[in-house]
Amino acid sequence: MKIGIEAQRIFRKKKHGMDMVALELIRNLQQIDHENEYFIFVKADEDNSVLKETANFKIIELNGGAYPFWEQMSLPAAAEKAGCQVLHCTSNTAPLKCKIPLVTTLHDIIYMESTFAGILAGSATAYQKFGNAYRKLIVPRVVKKSKKIITVSHFEKDRIGSFFHMKGDNRLTAVYNGVSTHFKPATDPSILKAVKEKYHLPDNYFFFLGNTDPKKNTPGVLKAFSDFKKQTGSDHKLVMLDYDRKELGKILASIGDEKLIDNIVLTGYVVNTDLPAIYCQSQAFLYPSLRESFGIPMLEAMACGVPVITSNTSSMPEVAGDAAIIINPFKPEEITEAMIKLMNNEGLKRELIAAGIQQAAKFSWKAMAEDVLKIYAEVQQNNILKN
Repeated sequence: MKIGIEAQRIFRKKKHGMDMVALELIRNLQQIDHENEYFIFVKADEDNSVLKETANFKIIELNGGAYPFWEQMSLPAAAEKAGCQVLHCTSNTAPLKCKIPLVTTLHDIIYMESTFAGILAGSATAYQKFGNAYRKLIVPRVVKKSKKIITVSHFEKDRIGSFFHMKGDNRLTAVYNGVSTHFKPATDPSILKAVKEKYHLPDNYFFFLGNTDPKKNTPGVLKAFSDFKKQTGSDHKLVMLDYDRKELGKILASIGDEKLIDNIVLTGYVVNTDLPAIYCQSQAFLYPSLRESFGIPMLEAMACGVPVITSNTSSMPEVAGDAAIIINPFKPEEITEAMIKLMNNEGLKRELIAAGIQQAAKFSWKAMAEDVLKIYAEVQQNNILKN
């Protein structure tokens, strides 16, 4: 079988969650499948060492301009030229004019739950607004066209099923994401020290990924941390990743604590292989999103032996199980209370660490790749029977 996989953005330096999912899928398929022939369609970029060709995996770099043109024109033409019998589009959207049977991974449909006016008027960046508007336009037609739709949790499967009136439709299936094997408790003092110095990490800190996407609840986390500092007088700081300082200042002004910036460390972009050492040196990982379709970062933290505070909404209780402190993300005071509890209760912290390591072990990229490979075979078999 000739299988095409759309992985347009896996070579960009600053990868997003969907890019990492696509990359891990391909890497694990390379490990388990030496029979089928694969064509990986990407856009040329600087981080092209993350994936190498193997005997049955060919990487095809496509030009084609902006993402919609690349996806709608260059991708289907290249996949048809390669003779693909199945085309897997990994990031919510897919070409509408494609003769090849489609498998589409639909990570979430949060963009479908807003109007176009709501998307454009929201607080997201211009890039995020354009992406969400494009998805809102394309996804309903992609859903109709796809032979199989993969999503990443049973929560999201139920949401998609309800929204698109697909309850009971066997085209829709949930396949859990995994957690990469390099996420584990870091014990090498030289590595911990090197990462601490590289990113100017403080001795005591809470870790929050954060970004400008409203669903990440950055204002709620900052309000919770502000109250934590006021209530405890602790020297703990908040470590955040690649966040714009000016945008951060606006949020701090809105919560009435602009001086909190002195207790926040912005690391800038962090390479994925450095993340375990950042997780491992934190007091706890904060993941109180307003909505998530899965939640890979909290599994990464758990695998590293770090307590997690997460939300009681969407997929997060499903993925976290009993291995995290579950709070209402719309109530910053609950986040604050959980932070204080973890700081003062070593017994609770040990329990969460042990439970988290066990919970993270339930999710693997190999298992995900095995499930997806079965889906490719099912689509191909159905296509043969149909013809």
